[in-house]
Amino acid sequence: MELRQLEYLVALAEERHFTRAADLARISQSGLSAAIRNLEDELGTKLFQRTTRKVEPTEACHALLPYARSMLSQAAAARDAVVRSSNELSGQLRVGAEQCLGMVDVAAVLERFHDRHPQVEIAFTQAGSEELLGGVREQLLDVVFVAGADHVGALSRAELGRDTFVVLLPPWHELGARPWLDRSDLASEPFVDFHPSWAVRRLNDTAFAAVGVTRRVHLTVNDVHTLLDLVGRGMGIAVVPRHVGAKPQAAGLAVVPLRPDAGPEWIVSLVAAGWDRADSPAPHFIDLVAEPGAASLSAK
Repeated sequence: MELRQLEYLVALAEERHFTRAADLARISQSGLSAAIRNLEDELGTKLFQRTTRKVEPTEACHALLPYARSMLSQAAAARDAVVRSSNELSGQLRVGAEQCLGMVDVAAVLERFHDRHPQVEIAFTQAGSEELLGGVREQLLDVVFVAGADHVGALSRAELGRDTFVVLLPPWHELGARPWLDRSDLASEPFVDFHPSWAVRRLNDTAFAAVGVTRRVHLTVNDVHTLLDLVGRGMGIAVVPRHVGAKPQAAGLAVVPLRPDAGPEWIVSLVAAGWDRADSPAPHFIDLVAEPGAASLSAK
């Protein structure tokens, strides 16, 4: 039983989808499938029930998961202890992130970096992706987690993962019974959406305009939970990345997938002005994020 296998097990158990789990673990889908099969063969039991539409953890998988998470956390803590003893890094790290990106647990990454380099002062900013990229270009931020790829320009970008979009509707909405929706189906609906500085708003505006739909965005928000609350109260519908529709606060909403070819994907990236700035802690932070499992697993 190898740590990489356990990392893939946790990713698949959380995502319950081979493609998304492979993106999260930064491995090919075939490589992930082979690793899970090898682990099942080693343990002599099925860890996942696979169908054409979903992947479900078995009882054996649920029994293994706490130990897998513990072993991964201990391995990360051991690695951090070695780094601390051999490299006392100092200075300031200026990090930014858009809210509720999915693909990466930003708080966990900041915790890991602080545990590894306690002498580094971390300054964190939360804002829309456009504002964050401006901060990197103006040298006000060192590294940022953003969504979208077409507005990064010449900045260095490392992709962390991709996801699809879903439509959130009040539970009584007639469109909630559909198996999937196209953007043209939503032309007459009032929308709740984020401020234009958020990547999801820019992606939505572009995608709807591409199919000739002029949306009516009645309510503009800067908070995911406010958006979910307003949709639940029937104040409008929303098109969001899949992980937003999976939040516990969205449990009472109707969540309908957009047709697979109905527009751009949700792409999450780590962006910096350059990858070789040895005069700041930024390269060490970038290296940590690049470690297997670092973007999604907490250090504790």
